Amino acid sequence: MKYARTILLAAMAGLTVATTAGCAVMRDQTTVGGYVDDKVTTARVKAKLLEDRTTGGMSINVDTLEGVVALSGFAKSPAEKSQAEALARATPGVRQVVNNLIVRP
Repeated sequence: MKYARTILLAAMAGLTVATTAGCAVMRDQTTVGGYVDDKVTTARVKAKLLEDRTTGGMSINVDTLEGVVALSGFAKSPAEKSQAEALARATPGVRQVVNNLIVRP
């Protein structure tokens, strides 16, 4: 399991680097470095959600802008919604979490 996490994080980091190479700064972001930092933060949060067995990482969308992480999508219970927010808050680079998850059984 430990190797699977390492492989997943390496793949997400590689994907982040590949998608940010040569990109322009997106709306409301001041620097390319800030854009890359946000992409790395998004990848870290998504990896935590996928790794955690109590959250449905595939049904939760993660977007980051200047360290503010927005969670959207669907959770199966209030506990899953709360756990997703806690995981995001505990991720390095996250300044704030906006939890827009909708609880749907």
